[in-house]
Amino acid sequence: MTRIDATKLNLEERVVQINRVAKVVRGGRRFSFSAVVVVGDGNGIVGAGLGKAGEVPEAIRKGVEDAKKHLIKVPLVGATIPHEVRQAYGASNVMLKPASAGTGVIAGGSVRSVVEVAGIRDLLSKTMGSTNPVNVVRATVQGLGSLRSADAIAARRGKTAEELLGKRGAEAARRPHEIVARPEPVFQGGRGRGR
Repeated sequence: MTRIDATKLNLEERVVQINRVAKVVRGGRRFSFSAVVVVGDGNGIVGAGLGKAGEVPEAIRKGVEDAKKHLIKVPLVGATIPHEVRQAYGASNVMLKPASAGTGVIAGGSVRSVVEVAGIRDLLSKTMGSTNPVNVVRATVQGLGSLRSADAIAARRGKTAEELLGKRGAEAARRPHEIVARPEPVFQGGRGRGR
């Protein structure tokens, strides 16, 4: 797989978790920090990295550098993914399902960070097993990397997407990525929640 050049992209960075870790030495404990960071351009390119350092900003910077070295391209259908995928990494299991337009991202914190910077706006997900953010982020990125578009699957089989899905199905599978503008909810005064 060809490497994606991060210098030509306008990448958004998001810190998923910062963890203080201790190493016990003869004189006591030495503290350092580890940071899980995801980067993406909001249009199908995403990467995740882990940085460790004695200070938080340095750990984040190292995490961003690591994430930029491991960028992947995610095939998008509109604002969602082409098909369901299940991925395990360590003791974490992540299931990602495409959702209809307007659903939003139904996901926990670690999965949400990854899919939002990738530019996915509609998605259903479930995390099972361990909820360790490092493993959940890596499982999510591997799951997104294993996605294939209808055209890619058809090409491997020596056919066209129209032969496999029909004309309408192929058009739906090629629908361009669009950001659906959603209006802000308007709450009527005096009728708040829990009253």
